[in-house]
Amino acid sequence: MVKQLFMLPEIDREKTKAAVESALEKYRFYLLTVPEDKLPKVTASYSLIPPTFSNEFHSSTEQAVMNRIELEIAKRKHIEWVLRGVNRLSKMEREIIFKRYLEDEEIFDYEIYNEIGMSERRYYRLKARIFYKLAFILKIEIYKEGEHPIN
Repeated sequence: MVKQLFMLPEIDREKTKAAVESALEKYRFYLLTVPEDKLPKVTASYSLIPPTFSNEFHSSTEQAVMNRIELEIAKRKHIEWVLRGVNRLSKMEREIIFKRYLEDEEIFDYEIYNEIGMSERRYYRLKARIFYKLAFILKIEIYKEGEHPIN
């Protein structure tokens, strides 16, 4: 009997981390443009509830309205996409991502691991795993040159 080796493609850690951080930063930026009554609500367990949007438009020209609607739809889709991904994480993972990347005020990593009573080393290991999970959930993982995901 011949044993077959199962080889997983290698992920580019730095590019994948950058892709996740970019998606989270874009989320934070898009939230600045969302009216306050449409902002996602956060529960005590750090579950995010997506905002609701309507198709109201008040513009003088049809083209300006269409452009604005397309931009708003793209923003809404990005916000909902990130929220769905973050909500698939465990409670502790959601708390870390929310505090570090999704709150209005920027907070530093050392403030988070001190606040939640975690060692620096454990925090950074957990954060790296969270990034990988989010990358796979959001389907934005980046593979090294010549490597392709297994379908």
